[in-house]
Amino acid sequence: MKRYIVAAVALALLLTTGGGRTFAAEKTQSLAPNASSAILIERDTGTVLFDKNSHKKLPPASMTKIMTMILTMEALDSGKIKLTDPVRVSEYAASMGGSQIFLEPGEEMSVHDMMKGIAIGSANDASVAMAEKIGGSEASFVDMMNKKAKQLGLKDTFFKNPTGLPAAGHYSSAHDMAIMGKELLKHEEITKYTGLYEEYLRQNTPNKFWLVNTNRLVKFYPGTDGLKTGFTQEAKYCLTATAKKHDMRVIAVVMGAPNPKQRNQQVTQMFDYAFSQYATKKLYDRHQIVKQVKIQKGNKQQLAVVTSESISLLSKRGEKENNVKPLIQVNPDLKMPIKKGQQVGTLSIMKGGKTVTKSPLLASENVKNASWWSLFKRTLGHMAKSS
Repeated sequence: MKRYIVAAVALALLLTTGGGRTFAAEKTQSLAPNASSAILIERDTGTVLFDKNSHKKLPPASMTKIMTMILTMEALDSGKIKLTDPVRVSEYAASMGGSQIFLEPGEEMSVHDMMKGIAIGSANDASVAMAEKIGGSEASFVDMMNKKAKQLGLKDTFFKNPTGLPAAGHYSSAHDMAIMGKELLKHEEITKYTGLYEEYLRQNTPNKFWLVNTNRLVKFYPGTDGLKTGFTQEAKYCLTATAKKHDMRVIAVVMGAPNPKQRNQQVTQMFDYAFSQYATKKLYDRHQIVKQVKIQKGNKQQLAVVTSESISLLSKRGEKENNVKPLIQVNPDLKMPIKKGQQVGTLSIMKGGKTVTKSPLLASENVKNASWWSLFKRTLGHMAKSS
C-alpha cells in the first residue's frame, strides 16, 4: 500500500479545554479530503493532531458498537458478567438484519464469542443479545449508553440502539467517536478482539462460522488493532481506527467517505502523518501506583492510588522535552466507604508550566468504614507511639 507522508509542517501549540492539546498544522488540508468529517488524536494525551468538521453530527452506523463494547468491558471489569457466561438469544435479537452471525432464537453463546462477533464481524444480533444480557432489555441498555456518553462529556452524541442501524435521532461525531475509542482502549484486552483479522465461531459444530474483520487495515497497516467500521446508505463509509507504533498509539476517525477504498486510504494517510511527525514517551502504565494515601477512618490505614490509563508525553519529533513535571493531587477529604475504581484524585503532566495532560487517579481497592473497636485500638497505638 502506497504510503503518503505529509512533510514540512509548521506547528503551533494550542491549549484546548479539558487538559488536552491541539497541534495546529498548516499543511494538513490534504488529509481526509473525501470525508464529511475526520479527526486524528494521540490516545494517551488526547491531543488533537488533525481536525476536519469533527463536531458535525452524523449517523455513526456500526461505529455505535464502540459504546456497546465499552459497556460490555465495564460489566466484565466489575464482575457483573464473565467471559464464560452463556448469553441466551431472544427472538428479537435473532431478528436483527444487516451484519450478523445468524444467531438462532434460544441459542446460547458465551460472552467471549459474542464479543468476537461484535468486534470482528460487526454483528447486530450479537450486539442486541449482549445489550439484553447486560441491561435486561435493549431499551435499558440504550439508556446506559446515553448515560455513559454524558459521563464522557460527549455533546454531539445520542443513541437509539446498540447496533447503529438507521434510526431517527441516532447520531454522533468524529470527535465523540475518538473519545469513545480512547475510553474503550483503557481496557487493553479489547484489542485481543478488535485486532483479530479472522476467527471462527461455533467451532467443532456443523454450524461453524468464519469471521473476517470488517476493518481491513488490521491486516494491511502494521500496528493496526482496532477499532470499528460502519456503513449505511445514509452514513456512507465510516471507520474509527487505532494503530500503535513503538510507544505511540493514535486514533483516527473518518465519517462519510464515498467508498471503503477511500475510507481506508484516508485513515492510512492520517496514521502516516502522526507517526512521521510525532513521538511519545511513556510516563506511567495503566493502574501504576503513584502514591500511598493515609486513611483515617477506614478498615485499612493506607490506600494505593493508581492511574486510570497509560500516561505519555507527546512531542513534535526533534522537540526537546524540557521542564516536564507530574502534579499529583488527591482529594484531602476522602469519605468512607471508598470503592475500587473510584476517582480519588487527578494526575496532571506539566510542561513549561502548562498542563498538557490531565487524567483521573483511582482507588486501587475497596476501603470500608472501620469499626469503633478498630478505631479505638488504632488511637491507643498512636498514643503509645507518641509517649
